[in-house]
Amino acid sequence: MSEPSTPAIQGRDRLAFLLSLVPYLIEHEQVSVSDAAAHFGVSETLVRESVRLIAVSGVPGETSSYQHEDLFDIDWDLLEQRDQIVLTHLVVLDDSPRFSAREAAALIAGLQYLSALPGDGGDEVIDSLMAKLTAGSSGNPAQVAVSASPATAALEPVRRALSERRELEFDYLSSDGGRQHRTVDPLRVESLDQDWYLRGWCHLRQAVRTFRLDRMASVVVGEATARHAESDLSIPEAFFHPSETDLTVSVNIDHAALPMIAEFFTAESKIHDEGGRARVNLRLGHVHGFKRVIAGLSGLAEVTDPGSARREVAAWAREALARYGDTARPEDSR
Repeated sequence: MSEPSTPAIQGRDRLAFLLSLVPYLIEHEQVSVSDAAAHFGVSETLVRESVRLIAVSGVPGETSSYQHEDLFDIDWDLLEQRDQIVLTHLVVLDDSPRFSAREAAALIAGLQYLSALPGDGGDEVIDSLMAKLTAGSSGNPAQVAVSASPATAALEPVRRALSERRELEFDYLSSDGGRQHRTVDPLRVESLDQDWYLRGWCHLRQAVRTFRLDRMASVVVGEATARHAESDLSIPEAFFHPSETDLTVSVNIDHAALPMIAEFFTAESKIHDEGGRARVNLRLGHVHGFKRVIAGLSGLAEVTDPGSARREVAAWAREALARYGDTARPEDSR
């Protein structure tokens, strides 16, 4: 029985076919001529001719002449006796540059960081890529581990409550160090830099509030149906909103460090230039959490007003230095 006729392939089309055929054969390890022909929609004769051409192709070695190891090779017996194609030697691909062990370890650490972020854990694509990097590097990559984000534990029940439109209950550690039990109608989950937040209608405050996922504990999906949905409310773009009990804190900060305190900005926060640095007023519920941020920006940020906030930041810095046996006594919040 003669083969079904297929359009002739010439010139660039034949080259494109060869470039597609090689990775196809590598991926399948062993494949029949008929299956390869059906896959590409070409004749079996063309497949056989192309395989024979691949077998005499390669890259010349250091002598600039072709040696046996410089050429692709196939299992000729399988091809001639059973019409099966198997590549037994791969040139260029076998000798192609590989990631060093350190390079592979760095990439794997980055992928582990991605998989540790809320919502990205358990991604099969990331797991597969890490396995390929481990197997394909020139040496064994150093063992690295990136712990999961504290927000990850809260994310699953939060998303379930969102999808099922049910109330959410949890214990919340506020910025002043206090802990309260909250019941919330979840509206949406958002991220700001490395932190993840829940926007929801708080039953206690009777208003839209923002909660950091890593400060939520004992998160439980309630039985009651949420009475508020995102489509029913106007959710402000700003994450935080001033209240009558907030403290106004003035900060003198390097312009380059402004993104480090961006999470504390509200609609009322205005940035003023003063001598090459920025001055910004922030409305804070408490200095408790903010003092850690300022202490981490040594030399870049300083609380200038009010005096109570300035003293609290300085006291926290002194306590931190004391733990390292440092006798230095900071006089301000730099």
